[in-house]
Amino acid sequence: MTSILVTGGDGQLGSELRKVADRFTALRFIFTDLKNLDITDFKAVENFIAHEQPSYVINAAGYTAVDLAESETEKAFEVNFGGTANLVSALSLYGGRLIQISTDYIFDGESSEPYPEDYQPVPLSIYGKSKFAGEEIALVYEESIVIRTSWLYSSFGNNFVKTVVRLAKEKRSLSIVDDQTGSPTYAADLAEAIVSIINAHIDTKVCFEGGIYNFCNGGECSWYQFALAIKESLDLDVSIVPVSTEGYPLAARRPKYSVLNTDKIRKKYSMVIPRWDKSLEKCLNILKVINNG
Repeated sequence: MTSILVTGGDGQLGSELRKVADRFTALRFIFTDLKNLDITDFKAVENFIAHEQPSYVINAAGYTAVDLAESETEKAFEVNFGGTANLVSALSLYGGRLIQISTDYIFDGESSEPYPEDYQPVPLSIYGKSKFAGEEIALVYEESIVIRTSWLYSSFGNNFVKTVVRLAKEKRSLSIVDDQTGSPTYAADLAEAIVSIINAHIDTKVCFEGGIYNFCNGGECSWYQFALAIKESLDLDVSIVPVSTEGYPLAARRPKYSVLNTDKIRKKYSMVIPRWDKSLEKCLNILKVINNG
């Protein structure tokens, strides 16, 4: 039976992968998180890989506190670069393929067209720099795929969607940035895409071609437009006010434009990727059930 190790198993993507795993009974998923596998501990990683011998590792673990990373540089790099380096070293010894999850925040946002995989990264933040370093070390290992995604959210964990829903119950007005554009991505869609890549390699012998792939939901919007869509769908009693990036200062700089071009992954794996607003409705319907339950 094919074994798949998932690091960061309690996070947004890891939680969505757990749901997908239930449907793929021919695959053996091994979910870990910090409590049972610290990827920054090389000996622990090496021992785990040696014992479990996974055919694939999905590295969904990461330091994702974008603003806090500006003051915790060492910790961000320890996880996003060092942790990935440990996985690469262990897989180099025992075999297996790596699927590394990265981010749109590796770009500077100066483009006005969706970023293709070969566009030169210029990260603006410590978080972006640490994730780009993780990409580079992952790609040293030939059996690695890097999947860049953007504005990830789900019904699990902490994310923009759940924050808007929570704050709408506490405040009468929310100020949301309107001059940063990206593609909100439903973690459930990303989880499906990742497992379909693995399944395609196992079942149809589609070549596991190392390199970088972009995955995000179709279309684009600003954070303000994203928040409006959440408000309208849930009929939230709150005012959404657009503000500029300068009017909402944060520790870490964000790219003004970070839409990703997904042509490569769609063609390679014959993927049909839903639009962001359609996937948002699916997530919000789940949240409605959770909140009403």
